[in-house]
Amino acid sequence: MSDQLTAWVEDARERTFAIAEGLQPAELLGPRLTIVNPPLWELGHVGWFQELWVLRRAAGRAPLRADGDKLYDSAAIPHDTRWDLPLPSLGETLDDLKAIRDSVQELLARNAADAYFVHLSVFHEDMHAEAMAFTRQTLGARRPPLASRLVESVAGGPLPGDVSIPGGTFTLGSAPGSPFVFDNEKWAHPVALQPFAIARAPVTQSEYLAFVADRGYQREDLWSPEGWSWRVGAAAEHPLYWRQEGQGWLRRDFQRWVPLEPHRPMVHVSWHEANAFCRWAGRRLPTEAEWEAAAAGEPGPDGRLAPTKRRYPWGDAPPTAERAQLDFRQLASGDVAALPEGDSAFGCRQMLGNVWEWTASDFLPYPGFSPDPYQEYSAPWFGNHKVLRGGSFATTARLVHAGFRNFYTPDRRDQWAGFRTCPL
Repeated sequence: MSDQLTAWVEDARERTFAIAEGLQPAELLGPRLTIVNPPLWELGHVGWFQELWVLRRAAGRAPLRADGDKLYDSAAIPHDTRWDLPLPSLGETLDDLKAIRDSVQELLARNAADAYFVHLSVFHEDMHAEAMAFTRQTLGARRPPLASRLVESVAGGPLPGDVSIPGGTFTLGSAPGSPFVFDNEKWAHPVALQPFAIARAPVTQSEYLAFVADRGYQREDLWSPEGWSWRVGAAAEHPLYWRQEGQGWLRRDFQRWVPLEPHRPMVHVSWHEANAFCRWAGRRLPTEAEWEAAAAGEPGPDGRLAPTKRRYPWGDAPPTAERAQLDFRQLASGDVAALPEGDSAFGCRQMLGNVWEWTASDFLPYPGFSPDPYQEYSAPWFGNHKVLRGGSFATTARLVHAGFRNFYTPDRRDQWAGFRTCPL
């Protein structure tokens, strides 16, 4: 375990450095937006978080910086003020990140590090790596210079149709026994599900384009009252990062404009937009229990859901490039029909990787919830966020599994999120 954690600490930090590479001086702070952090602040926060939990609280070390808590404590520093802080330079920040990494590695080499908090710090950094990458997308910055390890996005075409999921009792959530489990996954508990059907693949750009062409953004009857209020307030006339050019449409991919790829999943849509599309299509979003059953459930001998479930859609073996598009192997999603080796037991494809998927469910605690030491991770967000599942091409394989819960407010559309649907 120590060797694996050592490798993970190194890999996470190298990815952070790579995503920050090439940011222009003006982009280190960027505009004051509610949906992003200043990249320079976010880099310092990643290191501060690892130092706080692994070095200071678990190992009793002294702070690296006397002003670190005043600069980087996200629970105490209001978001809007992070642009006004006396942040260290980029060079100083990167030096701090290296020093913190080296101290953690030294503890691991002596088997003196608390494995739980090392896991926490690595997974926290993984999440921020993805967030920093879509911050670059939000700002229209250049693509992160990861080209040396990228391959072209996978092709495969469309994958229409639904699969049927039997009813039964499904065990939602994570069971004890893993080296690390986030508090909002605790603990596994039975949920009764009625039989349902769900799309084999997420909604594609060409399918969503039909909604746009049918004046979906102008028809109030397709939107919930909250959704319509959001659409008007956001002046959303079409998807974020889309523009019409002649008879066709382009989308912005970081700093460049490219033609829509018809068979790639729809991305950068809010929950409100996904819900409006469903109303237009005569369909609905799956609940998170339905989503997890379709991803991890197995058919039982009696024709109902089996009492067992998988860690990943294809089984319990870790993700590979043939099964899931994860780990920044590409800097864009691939076609929805690609990677058939990653299918779930019921034939759903790409339920891990490629694009996050909105569900119908509010982000709420499971029965018996109690917060873990990092109390700000889940509890403050219960009730006003929606659950997303599955991971995107920028999610790390070590972080995500079929039971992992992501959560955003229903207005957010900057992240790499799409959706799949169920018939009514």
